[in-house]
Amino acid sequence: MSIAIGQPIPPCEVPATSQLTFSPLAAKGKKLVLYFYPKDMTPGCTAESGEFRDRIEAFTKANTLVIGVSRDTLKSHDNFRQKLELPFELVADTEEVLCQLFGVMKMKNMYGKQVRGVERSTFLFDINGKLAKEWRGIKVTGHVDEVLKAAQAL
Repeated sequence: MSIAIGQPIPPCEVPATSQLTFSPLAAKGKKLVLYFYPKDMTPGCTAESGEFRDRIEAFTKANTLVIGVSRDTLKSHDNFRQKLELPFELVADTEEVLCQLFGVMKMKNMYGKQVRGVERSTFLFDINGKLAKEWRGIKVTGHVDEVLKAAQAL
């Protein structure tokens, strides 16, 4: 069971970059984009994170906080952020707290083997902290622009 449209994120705390802790209160009074991606430094995740980076000014103008989430460690996230010059925080969901809340863990085929991993997904919350829109199993191309338009329209 995952969070449904109109529901808030239940109280939780998960480590994030910049020695911060993510909690649902992080975006109080702002819209929030949580984008879940499989792994730091991989081609699709690098492209997606770069697109969020390149549009961060537009997200900021739309009063929207962007946060990336994966199961990678804080050390991996710090390296990824530095390499891509990401202007937003990344959550190290190594215990799968948020992954479970959002139901993004799926069985995937990798090189002919079934592996359990993060399904690329994005969630947009309104200024009251309630889920307004979700995208699951997305393709990177054009996705960030779609999320930005939805954030601007809220």
